Amino acid sequence: MSICESLVQTIEAHARSDDFTKVLRLRLEIGCFGGVEIEALRFGFDVVTRGTCAEGAELDILSLPGKAWCFGCDTGFDTDSRVSDCPVCGSGRIRVTGGDELRIKDMEVI
Repeated sequence: MSICESLVQTIEAHARSDDFTKVLRLRLEIGCFGGVEIEALRFGFDVVTRGTCAEGAELDILSLPGKAWCFGCDTGFDTDSRVSDCPVCGSGRIRVTGGDELRIKDMEVI
């Protein structure tokens, strides 16, 4: 619920500064390592947005892959595991560099 409440606070701040009254669609980017349960987020969003400018807004979730970088061959790659081997050289010495994002990509507003 706290994620949903933060989203509503951000949306309402933008509504005041950008002078809109209604959110029709909200698109979120969520990384595979973000630890977000999508169905719980959808349910919480519906509950928390009641009585706000985002009430009834369509919630689109864009899933982002994990990103990693290999120390062995200096290559970046997509991954769905924090402990995968490099697909280029097979090294297990990698650093996860992305996939924990949770951000508003855009909103359709009136």
